[in-house]
Amino acid sequence: MASHVAHETSEKVIAPPNTGAIWKTFWILLILTAIEFVIAFTMPANTLRVAIFCGMTIVKAFYIVGEFMHLKHEVKSLIWAVLIPAIFVVWLLVALMFEGGNMY
Repeated sequence: MASHVAHETSEKVIAPPNTGAIWKTFWILLILTAIEFVIAFTMPANTLRVAIFCGMTIVKAFYIVGEFMHLKHEVKSLIWAVLIPAIFVVWLLVALMFEGGNMY
């Protein structure tokens, strides 16, 4: 027959979730996306509109990386190690589009 051993159970208290930061991020990204929609339906298609969309997309991408990948909590040298190559890639794409004749 199996022996039954009584074990003391300790209840662990689970802290309530801190969803404030997630909701703040949600509202900021929602507002930026709403501004993009307003621009898309009110501005004529031209280079300025494309530049605004590209800029806002980069801002949203960096905000998402900072919040959800916790890059904003890292040391400054790591942030610069990510930011400088990203800036170089954006510069390279713009330069290649100018040289290729896609932008005037």
